[in-house]
Amino acid sequence: GVGAMTWSPLACGIISGKYGNGVPESSRAALKCYQWLKEKIISEEGRKQQVKLKDLSPIAERLGCTLPQLAVAWCLRNEGVSSVLLGSSNPEQLIENLGAIQASAGGGGTSTEVLPKMTSHIVNEIDNILGNKPYSKKDYRS
Repeated sequence: GVGAMTWSPLACGIISGKYGNGVPESSRAALKCYQWLKEKIISEEGRKQQVKLKDLSPIAERLGCTLPQLAVAWCLRNEGVSSVLLGSSNPEQLIENLGAIQASAGGGGTSTEVLPKMTSHIVNEIDNILGNKPYSKKDYRS
């Protein structure tokens, strides 16, 4: 009966794809106070994350959404998640992220909601790529 409120569903911007070719000077990870993020991005684990993003891209394309929208919808469809906290650097990012649940994201975003498209087949496909399927331990004694 306990739910989670997830934060940073875009992994500090990593899922946006902006770090696919390194750390842009204009990005958060280029700031001195975010050195830990830069180190994470350029690490071996960070390179593995970029490969997973490339593997997820065809799924997002099939669903007619962006990787950030797919990430938000994936978080929301998890039965243990009550709410997802979004942080945006500008209004366009917020509008794009909300495209995961809104009928129209505007500005070249999706024309239909992503969340209803998260069928068990799609979720299994994503979970297989990520290799971090959330564990559910239901207690039916109550």
